[in-house]
Amino acid sequence: MSAEKLQEARRQIEICNACRYCEGYCAVFPAITRQTAFADGDITQLANLCHNCRGCYYACQYTEPHEFAINLPRVLAEVRTDSWRELAWPSGFAKAYDRHGVAMGAMTVLCLFFLILGAGSMRGAGDGEGFYQYLSHGFMVAIFAPAFIVPLLAMVISIRRYWRHVGGGAIGWIAMARAFHDVATLRNLGGGQDQGCNFEDEDRFSNARRIAHQLTLWGFLLCFASTSSATVLHYAFDMQAPYGVFSLPKLFGVPGGLMLSAGTFWMVVLKLQADGDLSDGRVRGGDMAFVLLLFAVSTSGLLLYAATYSGLVPYLLTFHLATVLTLFLTLPYSKFVHGFYRLAALLKNARDAG
Repeated sequence: MSAEKLQEARRQIEICNACRYCEGYCAVFPAITRQTAFADGDITQLANLCHNCRGCYYACQYTEPHEFAINLPRVLAEVRTDSWRELAWPSGFAKAYDRHGVAMGAMTVLCLFFLILGAGSMRGAGDGEGFYQYLSHGFMVAIFAPAFIVPLLAMVISIRRYWRHVGGGAIGWIAMARAFHDVATLRNLGGGQDQGCNFEDEDRFSNARRIAHQLTLWGFLLCFASTSSATVLHYAFDMQAPYGVFSLPKLFGVPGGLMLSAGTFWMVVLKLQADGDLSDGRVRGGDMAFVLLLFAVSTSGLLLYAATYSGLVPYLLTFHLATVLTLFLTLPYSKFVHGFYRLAALLKNARDAG
């Protein structure tokens, strides 16, 4: 990690620790007050605990043009990015994705689209009903199982590295429950008073970002539950797709897709409205690519369901699978991993708070 960035973050954190005006804003400031000296691992932990809500910046009396030049959201965002890059496994691809994420994501989807299409995704190439008319179940398992397992392994290694770096240890059940509650409710985007943060408008508290994140989080989990339930039905009960409207895959998948599409679209709008000087400008491409990719996955899935039995199915199916495969392949390097880092940071914070 950049020694210069770590030192600048340490300088600003020490000033915040002396001031303590923002102590009730989020979990970062109580965590700061628990110590007087900050090692590199402590700085990394605080950076990943920060949700970039920006309320502290707009309330601070020491921002520029004051000589202290405090900009805690940006410096913590930069340290956070550096930690993801250094702790990622393997790390080389992360830097390129941060700079050119939108272009790389679009190119990967396009290449995979034609690759899957050419590999036999058109009518007559499958071995079953519904979508399996266009792409066999065996082929889907062959390409998606490794594309999911390998990135998942890479993320496990990355989070394990983080846990060691910040000095994490055993977590009790109470601390674990507290951390998962904070994740589920996104309490740290509430501005301390549940009135929201200042992400997209410095003069106004808003829960818009919190709601957009919740739609995205719960929409993604419902979509994952849809895929998982379909897998169980297929292998455990020999119930093969296509599934009816009132089956578990559809009852989870349709609402999940709608929530995920709405949440990611809203997040794109908020990102375009937000002040870029309070985030890490080096990763704007990667940040936007991840949100747009999630939007493409959910929206293409909904369109595919709506177009069932039409002539658009082969092309929509191929595009949807290409976006899902791209999402899987980029998981360890995209902002998707931030959710696991933030959970780890919240777990350690809950344990340290006692």
